[in-house]
Amino acid sequence: MAQFPFFPHTGEDVSRMLKRIGLSSLEELYADVPQEFLYRGEYDLPSALTEAETKARLEELAAKNRKLTVFAGQGAYDHYTPSVIPALAARSEFLTAYTPYQCEISQGTLRYIFEFQSMICALTGLDVANASVYDGPTATAEAARMCVASTRKRNRILASAALLPCVRKVLEAYAVFGGYALSISDNPLSALDASVAGVILPSVDKYGRVCDLDGAADAVHAAGALLVLYCDPSALAVLRTPADWGADIAVGDAQPLGMPLSYGGPYAGFMACREPLMRKLPGRIVGQAADGEGRRCFVLTLQAREQHIRREKATSNICSNESLMALWATLYLSLMGPQGMKELNAACYRSSHFLRDKLLATGLFDAPLEGDFVKEFVLRPRVDARRLHKYLLDKGFFAALPAEEGFVSFCVTERRTRAEIDALIAAVEQFAGEEGK
Repeated sequence: MAQFPFFPHTGEDVSRMLKRIGLSSLEELYADVPQEFLYRGEYDLPSALTEAETKARLEELAAKNRKLTVFAGQGAYDHYTPSVIPALAARSEFLTAYTPYQCEISQGTLRYIFEFQSMICALTGLDVANASVYDGPTATAEAARMCVASTRKRNRILASAALLPCVRKVLEAYAVFGGYALSISDNPLSALDASVAGVILPSVDKYGRVCDLDGAADAVHAAGALLVLYCDPSALAVLRTPADWGADIAVGDAQPLGMPLSYGGPYAGFMACREPLMRKLPGRIVGQAADGEGRRCFVLTLQAREQHIRREKATSNICSNESLMALWATLYLSLMGPQGMKELNAACYRSSHFLRDKLLATGLFDAPLEGDFVKEFVLRPRVDARRLHKYLLDKGFFAALPAEEGFVSFCVTERRTRAEIDALIAAVEQFAGEEGK
C-alpha cells in the first residue's frame, strides 16, 4: 500500500477492521456476491503518465469532439455564458464547499443560495423557492409528489402531452414507485375529478409555443387540485409569471440561465410554490435570520437534517442539491439584470422568427402549428427528417432535430449570429438542390 500514499487505508488498517468484524480477508467480506459477478482477470490499464503526457492525451481525446453550431433546443439551450461566471464559480471556497449544515461557518454558501431562491421567486412571482434539485424533469416529478402529499385522499396526476418528452418520461418513471397514478393527454383539464391531486401544464410547450393558460387555474382549483407549471426561467423574464396564471407550483430547469450544454449536465432544477405549500417543498431552503447581535445572517430552515435520513417519513428522498449550479444561475441573473434578460429574449425572438421565415421560403417545410414563440419552433418537413438532420450535422450544424409527430425542431438563441443563420439557410437550400436531382 505504500506505493499509493493517497489511499486512506493501509494494509494494517484493513487487517484491523477485518479482525474487528471477525473476518480474515476482503474476499470473505464479499462472499455473498455471486461468483459469476466477480471479475478475476487482469485489468487492462495503461501505464502511468506524467502531468504533461496526461494533458496531451486529454487534448487528443477532446479534439475528437465535433464542434457544431447549435440550432436546437428541446429543453437545453445554447445561451451565452459570461466569462466571469466560471472564473468565480471555480474559486475553491465555492467549488469545494460542503453541505452548509453548520451555518456559523457557511454564511457565504447560504447567502448565495438565498439569493438564488429570491431570484427564482422574482421570476415566478411565487412566495418560496428551494435550491435545488437535479434538473427540470426531476423537479416536475417532485412537484407531482408534492401535489399528492398536499391533497387528502387524492393520488392521480394529470399531465399535458405538450410537455417536453424528457419531462414526461421522468414523470412516468416516478409514478411507478412514487405513490401516484399518472395520466398524460392532450387535454388534461377535461379529465378533472375528485381523484386528481395536481395538473401539470407547460408555460412554453414542446413545440416552443407560448401557452395561453387563461382559466386553467380556476378549473383546477374548482376541482380541488393544484396547478403546476413547467417553465423556461429565461423566458419568464418577458412572459406572464406562473403566479399571474394562478399556479400553485412552478418548476423548470435553470440550464437556460447561462449554463453550458456540457453534453447534458450538470444542470439544476428549480421549484417554487405558494407559501401554504412550503413545508411540502423538497430540497434545501435557506432563510434569513438575525444573530445574537442583531446582524443579518442565513440559516437552513423549515427542514431538519433528520427528514432526509428517515426516508420513510420524508416528503422527498432528495437530500442533495445542485448548489454550485445554483450559484452559476445566481451570477448569471445578477450580471444580466432585468433589462439584460429582456434584451436577450428580444434578440432570440427576432432571430428565430427570421430563420423560420427563411426556412419556409425554401419550400422544404410547412408551418403545422399556429401560435407565437420566443426562440424555438417546429416545422413539418417535406423530406425525410432524419436524412435532413444528418446532412446538416455533416455540414457542422446541430439543427432540424427530429421531434414528435414527424416535426423537426429549430431554436435560435442570442449566440447565433446573422452569418451563422445565413450559413444554415444556405445548407438547407443546398440539401434541397441535391434532393431535387
